[in-house]
Amino acid sequence: MSSAVPMAEIYRGDFLESVHYGHAVIAHASGEVIEALGDPDQVMLPRSSIKMMQALPLLESGAGDGLSEERLALACASHSGEARHVERVSRWLGDLGLDEHALCCGPQASRDRELRHAMIRDGEAPSRLHNNCSGKHAGFLALARHLGVSLDYVDPDNAVQKAVKAAIEDTCGEDSRGFGIDGCSAPNYAVTLAGFARGLAQFASDRNESAREMAAARLRNAMMAYPGLVAGKGRACTELMQAMPGKYAVKTGAEGVFSAIIPDMNIGIALKITDGATRASEIAMAALLVRVGALDANNPTAARYLERPIRNWDGLLTGFERAAPHTQQG
Repeated sequence: MSSAVPMAEIYRGDFLESVHYGHAVIAHASGEVIEALGDPDQVMLPRSSIKMMQALPLLESGAGDGLSEERLALACASHSGEARHVERVSRWLGDLGLDEHALCCGPQASRDRELRHAMIRDGEAPSRLHNNCSGKHAGFLALARHLGVSLDYVDPDNAVQKAVKAAIEDTCGEDSRGFGIDGCSAPNYAVTLAGFARGLAQFASDRNESAREMAAARLRNAMMAYPGLVAGKGRACTELMQAMPGKYAVKTGAEGVFSAIIPDMNIGIALKITDGATRASEIAMAALLVRVGALDANNPTAARYLERPIRNWDGLLTGFERAAPHTQQG
C-alpha cells in the first residue's frame, strides 16, 4: 500500500503553509492501470462523481428511451439550483406526472447568489428542486416508474438501487465494499480508486456495440454537450469542460473526489483528496488533465486552476494555491 502524495500546495508569501495529499488513478478502457499516484487500492466513497454510473440503469432498462441530452446531463448533474436547472427538472417531473414532493432529496438553497437572495427577499423557501441532486433523482423516479416499483427509490432494497449497485460493480469490475448514505439520501457504494478509474474508462471507450457501451456513450456525450447543466456558473466542472469543448467530461464529488472521462484517449481518471478539500480536488484535477495531455496548460481556464491567487479582506495579494509540481508533470 502506497501513502498519499502531495496534490495541492498553499503558499502565504514564500512560505508553504499547507499541503493537501491524495490519491489518483489513470486507467485505460482495456482495464489497464496506466498510472497511480498514491494508493490505487484505496477504498473510497465516490460521492457525486459517480453519478454517470448511477444513471446507467435509466438507459439500459429502456426507461430513458427518447430522453433529451439535456435531461441525461441533469441525471448526471450536481447542479447549482439555478433557474435553468430548476425549470428543467420541474418539467421532467411534470412529464412523469409527478412534482417536487416525489423527490427524496431534501430542500437545498440555490447556489445561484442572485436567485438565492431573490428568494429570501420574496420569502420563498428552498425546495427539493433546488437540491443539487434533483436531476439524478428525477432519473431515479423515471426508472422506478418504468420498473413499476415503489417510489421510495432511495431504499437500498428498492429495485432502482439494486440496479444501480449492479451497474457500478459491473462497470468497475469489483464488488462494492458497502455503502454510505449520501447527502441526497441515496446509497453511495464504495469502490477502490483503481476500480472507479477502470469504470470511468469504460465511459471513455470508443466501442459502441453493447447496451452498456451505448448507454455510457450517451451519458458521457450529454455531459460534454451541456456542461452548464452538469454544474453551473463559476463551477469547476462546467468551466473545465468549457475550456476544451467536447474533449472530456469531468464530475466533482463531495469530500475531495473528482472524476474524468477522456474519450479521445480511452481513459478515465479517479481522484480522492484525503482531507476532503474541494479546493484541492479542483486544482489536482486540472493538473491531471494537463498531465495526460487532455488540457493545455496555457489555456486561460487551466492556468486559473493550476495556480490561483489568495487575497486578504483588503484585496492584497497574500499568496497562492497551486498544483503540487509532480501532479501536473510526472
